[in-house]
Amino acid sequence: MIELKNIEKVYNQGTSREVKALKNISLSIERGEIFGVIGLSGAGKSTLIRHINMLERPTSGQVIVDGQDLTAMSESKLRAARSHIGMIFQSFNLLSSATVSDNIAFPLRLEGKMTEDKIKERVAELLKLVGLEDKAQMYPAQLSGGQKQRVGIARALANDPKVLLCDEATSALDPKTTMSILELLMQLRDKLNLTIVIITHQMEVIKECCDRVAVIDGGIISEMGSTLQIFTDPQQPLTKRLVSAVVRRGLPELLRHTEIVDQYTEGSKAVVELLFLGPKADAPVIVEVATLCKVKISLLGGSIDHIKKEPFGLMVVEVGGSKAEIEHALDEFKARIHRVEVLGYDQRKQLSDF
Repeated sequence: MIELKNIEKVYNQGTSREVKALKNISLSIERGEIFGVIGLSGAGKSTLIRHINMLERPTSGQVIVDGQDLTAMSESKLRAARSHIGMIFQSFNLLSSATVSDNIAFPLRLEGKMTEDKIKERVAELLKLVGLEDKAQMYPAQLSGGQKQRVGIARALANDPKVLLCDEATSALDPKTTMSILELLMQLRDKLNLTIVIITHQMEVIKECCDRVAVIDGGIISEMGSTLQIFTDPQQPLTKRLVSAVVRRGLPELLRHTEIVDQYTEGSKAVVELLFLGPKADAPVIVEVATLCKVKISLLGGSIDHIKKEPFGLMVVEVGGSKAEIEHALDEFKARIHRVEVLGYDQRKQLSDF
């Protein structure tokens, strides 16, 4: 549905200074996909999303949406193409002096293709779609943040777009309201066959609803993959930082100031990170391996969460025994779960039985 080819964006600051906001960005977004773009402030996220609807023109490169090269279009053709690309914003951008109904009707009246009766019908459909049937005659000041964003979503859907762009659409909302908006977006994607692009700095948003994600850093895409892949096997330092805000990885706090060595020595315990996915996240794997291999296992930390409703467990354990027993236990873990990583060996003597 969306293809960006070698996008470069250069801003001229004065006569002698250029700032490259985007550097050779290329990516493809599939029809019906929810695609996330995450990065720190100033990384180029908002600049990138504004290229998809050509609110920003690239210095070089191509923007292709639904098979049409937007970069080659005249302004009049581009205006027509933009009607199939909706956009919602962090600050809602509602008309304060207009009712909810009039805010939603605004793009339809601006386009001028519908009669007033048809506009009223369409607005009623959209209000029902976003769960605001009883708010039609209210004004933005009378609404909560979540309700304002629902109005913004309804307005973005007024012209029946194929693509919905969300620029930090949940950043101004509390966690509970954020979840309700993300659930609504997922429902709308399925019901209307929308392709949704979400720009955010919140990894929690990516975890809940995105199929794939690109990490942008300093104007380049430093890492891209499925949401599951990014959370379970991040490669770049920034990605690891972002993931750690949601999923704590590595040594637990109680071992941070303990000497953990790289090699096994007599009497030391292996400190192991265990990654569980799917049904295995709920399976009694630790008990089974401890019983089978006759090793002592101490649970140091971990949690079970969900990535797009897929169970995802991360545990850090200490495994004690002889070198052969520990290696046997590690082999059993590797045969049963998604990934096993030895973080080091703890030489402390105390270890409670699991």
